Amino acid sequence: MAGIKYWVWLSALQMRPKAKHLLLSVFDSDPMALYFTEEKQLLAVDGITDKDVASIGRRELDTAERALSQCEQEGISVVTLQDAAYPRRLQNIYAPPVVLYVKGRFPAMDEEPAIAVIGTRDPTPYGIKMGRRMGYEITKCGGLVLSGLTRGVDRLGAEGALRAGGRVVGVLATGLDEATGGIYDDVASTGALVSEYPPGTMTHKTHFRQRNRVTAGLAEGVVVVEAPEKSGALLFVDEALEQGKEVFAVPGNADAPNSVGTNRMIRDGAKSVSTGWDVMCEFEGLYRNKVRHPGAEGLKIPQEEAPEYADFVMVRQPTAKKVIDKKKPEEYIDLEKQLEGLSELQLTIVSAMSGPSMHIDDLIEATKLDAGTVLSELTMLEIEGMVTQEPGKRFTLNIIRG
Repeated sequence: MAGIKYWVWLSALQMRPKAKHLLLSVFDSDPMALYFTEEKQLLAVDGITDKDVASIGRRELDTAERALSQCEQEGISVVTLQDAAYPRRLQNIYAPPVVLYVKGRFPAMDEEPAIAVIGTRDPTPYGIKMGRRMGYEITKCGGLVLSGLTRGVDRLGAEGALRAGGRVVGVLATGLDEATGGIYDDVASTGALVSEYPPGTMTHKTHFRQRNRVTAGLAEGVVVVEAPEKSGALLFVDEALEQGKEVFAVPGNADAPNSVGTNRMIRDGAKSVSTGWDVMCEFEGLYRNKVRHPGAEGLKIPQEEAPEYADFVMVRQPTAKKVIDKKKPEEYIDLEKQLEGLSELQLTIVSAMSGPSMHIDDLIEATKLDAGTVLSELTMLEIEGMVTQEPGKRFTLNIIRG
């Protein structure tokens, strides 16, 4: 196999994926041979343009070497088209990426009932609820959630999956060096971040459409939660349909602007779904060892009872003592409202936040929880507005102690 730096060099070229595959087919899947080929021979390849040849002609190995150095520093794996770890599912699409850059633990995608959860970047309260719900329930039913992690439904689906204790594979349109902090760290610690672009790549608007083809290629199916009439989510669906993927849509009100696209999809043949099981039951026969219905309670996002902590009032503990005509202090009521609905893990983290700007390492040590769990729960607390993330992986509690 050619040196890895030549694969990285090829992946960094500003060329159409189709052009890269045309050249690999002519040069025996050897990017090193391509690198040293004269321009006149490259021009003789049918389908290769002058612009393609000019891109190759710059011979910028320095770029590849810098990218490889950054990959090593940031724990990013390089998976080429010839590697056993490269998913066969993705190899089968039109012009797949020649290289995948992976941060985290890349699942064996060919063995996973992977579902992409997508939708508008500006969801309504209904879309917010259903985005998280789909991610959560698909995970509880044995699915693996795929997400672009962009603002809106994509990120909400990932958040729901993380809250269910599952893994997420985030497929990005940028180099992985740009994906730091917040949900990116959460996804990398439990699942994987994936990109076809090496670190240091300047992001171009065409990358987002290319990202769609990779996400759809890794998926068995795609669920759309809210898509206006002119939505990027509908372009994703077009790509998924071209690849022969199953398409599902969450219905909305007939007069809701954010549901024009999804309602039209259902009219045109997409399966209407309202729960994660509606999606996953379609794959039960293919993945009998993974897909399962967890029961009604398993599909319900839990609201655990709050345990007692040293720094907090036991707000939901029943008491045998009846107090008549005694009004609760305002601070107690505020605290009860603020803590209502937090999970046991979240309360553990909140109780450990004894001061402002606490570093993530201090929270991990104080709670005795693993890093992935702490990051995941902090993400959910941040979404609820109870925690603020500051530079340097530091977090401050936003609620009032009683």
